[in-house]
This record gives sequence, structure tokens and C-alpha cells, in this order.
Amino acid sequence: MLERSLIQSTGFRNFGQVGARDGFEVRLRIPNYHGTRLSLFDGVDVTVDGEKFPYEQNRLRIRDEVYGLAELREAVDKRWGMFEWASVLVLKTGGLTPGVHRVAVTARVRYCYFPPEMHVFPVNAERMATIVMS
Repeated sequence: MLERSLIQSTGFRNFGQVGARDGFEVRLRIPNYHGTRLSLFDGVDVTVDGEKFPYEQNRLRIRDEVYGLAELREAVDKRWGMFEWASVLVLKTGGLTPGVHRVAVTARVRYCYFPPEMHVFPVNAERMATIVMS
């Protein structure tokens, strides 16, 4: 079961080989009131302890498939369901240090009933999260 918060309390961790981490991930629920096509989801800005990681460089993993921004925009036949979680993968050599971090995200959502050139709707969330192991 997913939590109400956009940033889930589980799934905040480093990824890559121990001792040579490639980055970290943040688990999210869908920032929408219903499921949506991945092509309408325009990435996620992530900020950890004041360090910003822009949406253009972050990737989204859902159901063991990883999408960069270009792949998200082309994924018109893939959906993110209402009761599924996804992880934002952020490249950061060495990952994050173990301990408590302030994590903020801005999920960028488009709605099919607005023209694409109009704008992207930001959905913001922030919480404290802990990296247990490096």
C-alpha cells in the first residue's frame, strides 16, 4: 500500500556497487489523482540538503524499466498506474552519506486536456529521509 505523501518513506537508498555507488534513488507515488501515460510525466527535480539535481538528468524507474526524459516523452503506450510506485534515479558519484537528509522533489505533470505548449504543473513535496548504509 502506498502512503499519501508523494515521497514514500521506503525506497530512499544508494544504488550501484558497494564502495563505488553511482547515485541514489527516491521512491514516489504518482503525483496525480489517477494513473497517467508516462509521456505526460515530464520528470522530477530532486534537491537533497540544498544540492539540486535537475529533471533533465534524472531517470524514472517503474516496473523495472528505466526512462530518461526523452524516453518518458516518447512513452505514449506506457502507463503509471494509480497504485504503483516509481523511483527517481539520481546520478551522484559515491551516492549519499549514511544519515538523515532533507529531500525535496518537484514532479512535473502534464494533463492531456491542456495543450502541451501551455505549461507543466509542478507537484512539490519535502520530507526528512534516512540512508542506512553507504
